[in-house]
Amino acid sequence: MKWKENKAPNWHLLALAVLSLIVFMLAEKTATQVKQPRYRKKIRAAQTTLAAQQAIRDELSKRNIKIDLRNDPWGTGLIGEKRTVITSDRGVISAKVLATNPNFAAAFVDLLHRAGVRKGDKVAIGMTGSLPGWDIAMLAACKASKVEPVVISSVGASDWGANRPDLTILDMERLIRDKDIMPFKSIAASMGGGGDYGRGLSPEGRKLIRESMARNGVPALEGKSLEENIQLRMAYYEKHSDSAGYAAYINIGGGLSSLGGRYNNQIIPSGYSRRLPPANYPVLAVINRMSEKGIPIINLTNVLKIAGKYGLTTIISPEAPDIGEGTLYFKG
Repeated sequence: MKWKENKAPNWHLLALAVLSLIVFMLAEKTATQVKQPRYRKKIRAAQTTLAAQQAIRDELSKRNIKIDLRNDPWGTGLIGEKRTVITSDRGVISAKVLATNPNFAAAFVDLLHRAGVRKGDKVAIGMTGSLPGWDIAMLAACKASKVEPVVISSVGASDWGANRPDLTILDMERLIRDKDIMPFKSIAASMGGGGDYGRGLSPEGRKLIRESMARNGVPALEGKSLEENIQLRMAYYEKHSDSAGYAAYINIGGGLSSLGGRYNNQIIPSGYSRRLPPANYPVLAVINRMSEKGIPIINLTNVLKIAGKYGLTTIISPEAPDIGEGTLYFKG
């Protein structure tokens, strides 16, 4: 017996295509996204970051300072000016803008967990005015994770950072505290700049930085050399430690006492390190000395690298990133 192959009628094919489309649409609508671990903490951290940004925007508005949306396209209020008397170094504006993405706070929740930091732990943080977006995001991650940050700040800031003399990183901390958004306050602060004691800044710039420390009630660290400033920082961290010690040391930005300079940064990996790699470091900065004590390290200097690692945007689009979307929050 011979089988005869007949061509299916066109309406059969059309019906199958329509049925396939309906099935696909139903599957899309009924699919349940699986939340990533620490989803709620991540959302809280990102929301806290947004609230802190709003507090700073409100302050700028109160002072009749208009946000330049060409340089601060997401309207965060965290992008400073090209150059002021407290500008300590050159900076790349694209990195400063990308660092204001509130979803970095969610990434930092993951980083803290990966470093073994748990509820009730203390972490030591060295941050600068150069990356206020990341400074605020890390503090928000600490709050969401119920971790106590012990912070020493460098007040000087590179281009486009927190370099307004009357709105330094210490002023931003205070504004955020006054709004009951986060309770944290730096335990001490340094000038930043060359030697971490203001080399390269004018006398007027150094004076304004000291005034920022004074009005915010933050003790000044002013050693006569980089080595002395490193030792002063270590002494302050030791003083504010307890029997459990620090669960991690977190460096944000390129502060000399904290990181040790660009050559150290070329050796030290971005993100989490259980131990720093053995090398001939030009400077044994705070990050090295903490690692020698067996304290895990989180190094945050390369915005593009950290963004790529956590699936965050590396493109500055006209619209600000939404929180709660992407692989940081949901499994693919």
